[in-house]
Amino acid sequence: MPSPPSQSHRPRKKPKQHGSDALAGRNGLVIQEPESASQKPAFPLVAFLWPAKGTSQWVILPLILMAVGLFRWATGFWGYSGFQKPPMHGDFEAQRHWMEITTHLPMSQWYFHDLEWWGLDYPPLTAYHSWLFGKMYVLLAMHLPCKSLQVASGSLIDPTWFALRSSRGLETHVLKVYMRATVMVSDYLTYIPASIICLRHLAQLSDAQSWEASIALTALLLQPATILIDHGHFQYNTVMLGFVLASISSMIAGRLLWGCVFFVAALGFKQMALFYAPVVFAYLLGRCIFPRFNLPRLFSIAVATIASFAVLFLPLLLGAAYDAHRNIAIPSTAPPPPLLAALPFSVSAKSSYYPILLQLTQSIHRIFPFARGLFEDKVANIWCAIHSSGIHKLHNHPPTLLQRGALALTSLSILPPCAIIFLKPRKELLPWALAVCSWGFFLCSYQVHEKNVLLPLLPMTLLLAGDGGLRAESRAWVGLANVLGCWTMFPLLKRDELRVPYFVLTLLWAYLMGLPPTSLGTYTRSGVGGDGVGWSTTLTHAVFYADMVAWHFAEAFVPTLWGKPDLWVVANVCIGAAGFGLCYLWCLWRLATQSGIFGAPRRGVEKERKMQ
Repeated sequence: MPSPPSQSHRPRKKPKQHGSDALAGRNGLVIQEPESASQKPAFPLVAFLWPAKGTSQWVILPLILMAVGLFRWATGFWGYSGFQKPPMHGDFEAQRHWMEITTHLPMSQWYFHDLEWWGLDYPPLTAYHSWLFGKMYVLLAMHLPCKSLQVASGSLIDPTWFALRSSRGLETHVLKVYMRATVMVSDYLTYIPASIICLRHLAQLSDAQSWEASIALTALLLQPATILIDHGHFQYNTVMLGFVLASISSMIAGRLLWGCVFFVAALGFKQMALFYAPVVFAYLLGRCIFPRFNLPRLFSIAVATIASFAVLFLPLLLGAAYDAHRNIAIPSTAPPPPLLAALPFSVSAKSSYYPILLQLTQSIHRIFPFARGLFEDKVANIWCAIHSSGIHKLHNHPPTLLQRGALALTSLSILPPCAIIFLKPRKELLPWALAVCSWGFFLCSYQVHEKNVLLPLLPMTLLLAGDGGLRAESRAWVGLANVLGCWTMFPLLKRDELRVPYFVLTLLWAYLMGLPPTSLGTYTRSGVGGDGVGWSTTLTHAVFYADMVAWHFAEAFVPTLWGKPDLWVVANVCIGAAGFGLCYLWCLWRLATQSGIFGAPRRGVEKERKMQ
């Protein structure tokens, strides 16, 4: 006789099957025609995927991945940060340079080498990532030497791409292809798999079908801001965002320890993941305290987090110790890290642990550069809007006062979501709390730049996969945030010669979601089950969309006033900051109402108990 199944085995929960009418009525995927009483897709993305309803997910998924991959690669044909802009070039050169130094220099010198020329200022996982692709280039150069692989400018893999010092500012077309390919590979190994799994878990949490999850997945993967920054401007933000999605997915699935590991990985790749850290901490602490105190869970989460940070820094610190053993000195031109001098005890340079302590303090100092200023360039947050608009010039105040003011205002803005998710640590509230917290950081915190808007846009776009996330009101707010986020980055994208991808991707995404300026259907049509957008929301959003369209015409055809060359950029900042502030308030209000602190229905609580 076969042995009985283990009691610890938990069969995979299949999503409930709903009738088409119930599905459409709850999630706003169809609209009602008043004349014929017939139903049709509520917005174009539903229409595109309508024939796939009831089809296996393994048929739909490859088609989605091929489509989003084409848009990513096509964006890469256009310009990038710093192209033909000496002497410092831009982010493309920074990423290339980090591959150069990690493959040619000992590990102890990574955070010390020539800091004036794009010195490494991201956590160790970014350095390991650069080393990996630098070594991959070396392997390709070794195994592709044949003459048949020749291009106009030389060999397909040019050994000078990452030559130490002499390769600075290199801008060959084949190098661009290789660097673009590293972003694609990183995207498909981290962000896209994590997106698929996370949205499946969110869909199961709201009893949605896999077809609904596919609609939300397509909207997330075609998110224009992410494509424009990573595959256009050139960065690797999707690696960090992929680890964040993996952490969210793990926490929703009840695997809290894996959630800790993945979130530490996100922090270890880019420190910008700190935008989410207070909510993650509050949620995990709440799961340990409510409904009853669970000391083993709290201890295991603490151990997993500390161990993850130890594993993250271990190769760097061991490399520093090994280099010290080989008498490899730190560059004499590198100043000592301020953190080392600020220690409450003296450390002898001859002590055995001095190289490790030196490396640790230098990396932390480079990761958190408080000397850079309150904001970078023109970013649509509170501080830049106040300063640029002339309401009050912040440079008249000492940096210490500005740091304290930013800390106080940021703490005030993130306190409500952290308190709610701590007292009500429910899985379906995680995207809402993460959205509110990251909006608070973006609007109020220190050293923010325009690309940081990707962080609040991620959890806000995840709301599409939640209960009723594709209904008109939620879609309208998520759409406004995404379109406004791209619009506020237009001055940056314009400098990078990315105007055409900006208009194509933003208008395409707005069209697929049934949003202005391509369509007014989300605001004017009535969906099944009373789905619609209130008049106050419609009027407010109309003002912002009209402002964005008018701004583009003014920026293109109307010269600025004499003595005010940044007039249109400042207008962009002020309008964007106001819109993001409304997104923050809307997410906070929805978080508060769905959490039940105002006596809302306990549907989410009962659903989570069933899943557990």
